[in-house]
Amino acid sequence: MLILEGGAVALYGLCLMFMLGFSLAQWQLTRLARRAALAPLLPAPAPPAQWPRVTVQLPVYNELAVVARIIDAAAALDYPADRLHIQVLDDSTDESVALAAHRVAYHQDRGLRIDHVRRATRQGYKAGALAHGLTETEGEFVAIFDADFVPTPDFLRRTLPYFDAPEVGVVQTRWGHLNESESLLTRLQAFGLNAHFLVEQVGRAAGGHFLNFNGTGGVWRRTCIEDAGNWQADTLTEDLDLSYRAQLRGWRFVYRPDIVAPAELPAHLAALKSQQYRWNKGAAETARKHLGRVWRSASLPLATRVHATFHLLNSSVFAVILVMALLSVPLVWVRANRPEFRPVFQLAAGFLLTFVPLTYYYYTTWRLAGGRATGRWFAPQFLLFLAVSMGLALHNARAVAEGFWGRTTPFVRTPKQGSAAAGLLATRPARSRGAWPWAESLLMLYFLGGLGAGLYYRDYGLLPFHLLLVVGHATLVWYAWRTGTAAAAPVLTGGAPVLMG
Repeated sequence: MLILEGGAVALYGLCLMFMLGFSLAQWQLTRLARRAALAPLLPAPAPPAQWPRVTVQLPVYNELAVVARIIDAAAALDYPADRLHIQVLDDSTDESVALAAHRVAYHQDRGLRIDHVRRATRQGYKAGALAHGLTETEGEFVAIFDADFVPTPDFLRRTLPYFDAPEVGVVQTRWGHLNESESLLTRLQAFGLNAHFLVEQVGRAAGGHFLNFNGTGGVWRRTCIEDAGNWQADTLTEDLDLSYRAQLRGWRFVYRPDIVAPAELPAHLAALKSQQYRWNKGAAETARKHLGRVWRSASLPLATRVHATFHLLNSSVFAVILVMALLSVPLVWVRANRPEFRPVFQLAAGFLLTFVPLTYYYYTTWRLAGGRATGRWFAPQFLLFLAVSMGLALHNARAVAEGFWGRTTPFVRTPKQGSAAAGLLATRPARSRGAWPWAESLLMLYFLGGLGAGLYYRDYGLLPFHLLLVVGHATLVWYAWRTGTAAAAPVLTGGAPVLMG
């Protein structure tokens, strides 16, 4: 028994050490981002003497609610018509095919070069569609927008001047949020995504570390795609995969937080979990594929390799949190009844200071996103964000485990509803709950037991952790049973998805 207890304490300590390393990496990125935010904004490079040929790729799959919107937005781009080619890469199997064909024909009749590209099979999913599109265009640069985006007309004229050096392979822009104020769920997603786009990406760019193309809202140099081995479908995050392959070959990425690409956030829990599954499983698959290559690359500075490690292992945070959470309840008893372990727990309590750098990181996000102007206080938003992130740990940890295990699952799109901000009618996913609310309900009761045990033993060291876990799981359970849209165990339902990170 003593061996098991000692093993649990040791495993808990290892998890805390990982979280310490992760939070210190985020703290360093925050320092770099704050320094960059204070620096004077340099003028944009001069436009090229002749605008290059650009292909705009719109990968879509059964996007009935938003396909017309993205096609019309791409058609409205302010760019020389003789230098622009739009590809609607349509793998759809529903009635959206006819709608896309109608909008494409409409714009063709008005002289725009726009093609409705249909493949015989959906082989390779999004990566396959993007690679196939390249075989049917001669564009020197390739802009990519997912179906839920609404690029502004000046997007290409603002981004292309940053390809002012031959080694620049990508210009990535910041995501905006069309429906941030729609619900608690969308506000929390916006908070988490702002951390990535206002702090992480800015900090990585300022420090000269590896960035990632975010799958949409950016422009690639075609030769960079081809030199790095083209789009590959062996991970669910083909964007992160190609980003690392390109940067390992010496290509430079430019990130522009001042250029915003508006997009729609998943408005329902099922859609969010579908997206989360794909992002977290794909990140684990990409870490499995490239982490060794990063450390074998002697030309990379040590700091870049360390930051790349935590970047690639970002989704693993959910697995670590789940292990810590499950161990924390029996450890309340161990803390109270095994005095020989108390020095270890005092050391572990020191590691809980990892929340200090994370608080600094998210507070900076709140400030840079104009938090004071919104009237929303930082502390409640931050604590609820942390709680819901912890509530998603079981769902996302499963995705991470499958990614590292190498289990193949299909690429499943995130359902879109059409943003109210764009004047479209919202559509709600079918009501289906599945097993996840039951599992999350059981975990809520489990952590409620840990909360009660801490109060019983008058040991309050883990009480804040257990309180966040209870609130996070209770929020997801309430949302699931209230909306009936929590059936997002995508692999269980024949489909496949950081809300946080």
